[in-house]
Amino acid sequence: MITRLLIALNVIAYVWEVLTGALRSNQSLYEHGALLPAAVLQDHQWWRIVSSGFLHGGLVHIGVNMLSLFWLGRFIEVVLGSPRMLLVYMASLIGAGLAVTYSAPADTLTLGASGAIFGLFGALFAIGLKLGERGGELVRSNIGILILNLIFSFSFPGISWQAHIGGLITGFALTLLIFWPPKPVRTRVYDPSTGAVYESQLES
Repeated sequence: MITRLLIALNVIAYVWEVLTGALRSNQSLYEHGALLPAAVLQDHQWWRIVSSGFLHGGLVHIGVNMLSLFWLGRFIEVVLGSPRMLLVYMASLIGAGLAVTYSAPADTLTLGASGAIFGLFGALFAIGLKLGERGGELVRSNIGILILNLIFSFSFPGISWQAHIGGLITGFALTLLIFWPPKPVRTRVYDPSTGAVYESQLES
């Protein structure tokens, strides 16, 4: 539910950008709420940290991000529950924005949901680690995707590696704090004819 709501909000914001001409120039994107470190630090426009996370610079930009959000968000929402998934997403969005504000050049215009989405990547790996042996396969099957995304983040101009790293760390750390795997429950079954005891293990 929350994943679909977040996708809907991003799509609505993009339609608004298109209808109001926000994609014509960086100045227009700035006027619509994109993140500029100088505006945050000098003019105290902290709201840009949140607003920029729902804006996108083009159809490919929002398309890739929403596909990633759909893929990751549904899993994280099932595991953490909707309220905690929303908490991780928004905290990662803010963590990404703060990382850009304090480490990117002051005149760098930044927008997009990828910082928050990297936070969901961080949550995925935190869940895998907290699950122990049961989460090993989850970590192994996704580590290559994460590494590839990080390589892209540092290799191509126009991609905010600060936002990606900030979101990733925030999502990972917060999920470590708020997620506790269900404890295994052992049940015993008695054979009335022999008195033998059998154990099985279920998830609580």
